[in-house]
Amino acid sequence: MKLNSHNEWDSLKKVIVGDATFARIPEMDKSLRTVNYSNITSDRLLPNSGLYPLQVVEEANEDLERLVEELTKLGIEVSRPINKPTKYYNYCPRDLVTVIGSTAYVAPMSLQSRADEYKNLEHFFDNMVLIPNSNSDDNYNIGSIGNKDILALTEIYPKFDAANIIRANDDLLYLVSNSGNKTGAQYLQQVIHNPKVKVHVVEGIYSYMHIDSTVAFLREGLMLLNPARIKDKSVLPAPFNTWDAIYAPEPVDIGYYPGYCNASPWVSINLLSVNPNLVILEEHQVNLAKELDKYNIESLMLPMRHARTLGGCFHCVTLDTVRIG
Repeated sequence: MKLNSHNEWDSLKKVIVGDATFARIPEMDKSLRTVNYSNITSDRLLPNSGLYPLQVVEEANEDLERLVEELTKLGIEVSRPINKPTKYYNYCPRDLVTVIGSTAYVAPMSLQSRADEYKNLEHFFDNMVLIPNSNSDDNYNIGSIGNKDILALTEIYPKFDAANIIRANDDLLYLVSNSGNKTGAQYLQQVIHNPKVKVHVVEGIYSYMHIDSTVAFLREGLMLLNPARIKDKSVLPAPFNTWDAIYAPEPVDIGYYPGYCNASPWVSINLLSVNPNLVILEEHQVNLAKELDKYNIESLMLPMRHARTLGGCFHCVTLDTVRIG
């Protein structure tokens, strides 16, 4: 597949949509304990490893199929991952790969169990850079457990999930958090093929985990911010601190399957832009849709019942491969 995607908002033409089949909690290791569950202080409160409940998988797949149907109606070509088991899941392709222009950059994933997950996607990419991935336990800070001021990742090797990054043409915004270290941002800057592209780091605003429940780019010069984490856009690096900002209203909490919480209610702003005037939103977020409407952005409201359970809404469960500006 020829890739062509430079930002989060140009007209979407081709996209990969995830699959919840075989989704599982991996065996607990140092990476999973610190990256995903550092907020849980007692080991006895951790979820059991193994497949997610059948209800979660079936309902999540129903919602993903609905998404595929709606995207297809809009004339967008949809692909799906190879339906083979991994140690985690195929639900969130956004976590694995960042498409910058015509190149797919495979992230050196924060979880050891996800190191090979990209292999169910790699056949889509004709131009791919595989960032070296260290699975050493030296990458993880046990001190992060119960202490949000200590991040899960050390700075020995580059480690980040692709969902720590959002794109605005030649400017990328990279969140330093439990799932992305500063060494990762520096390494990404070195390997990007286009010398005009700059990686801009934001840190100290949110440790758990990805950027797309904190900031969404809606069009050139306009972004959606999570006010619980970003009180003022001045905390963002240039050029983003001069953009117009919409502060999201309090989300409607859609809940999660008991014992399987992997995202906060703010996953509601994890939206997918179809074009600068149309986004796909979780169906209960009516107040957010009203705010976006003030900026002439229409919202297609769709179900995503297990966004909090599985840890991803419409941005996370998709990976755009072609956008035309």
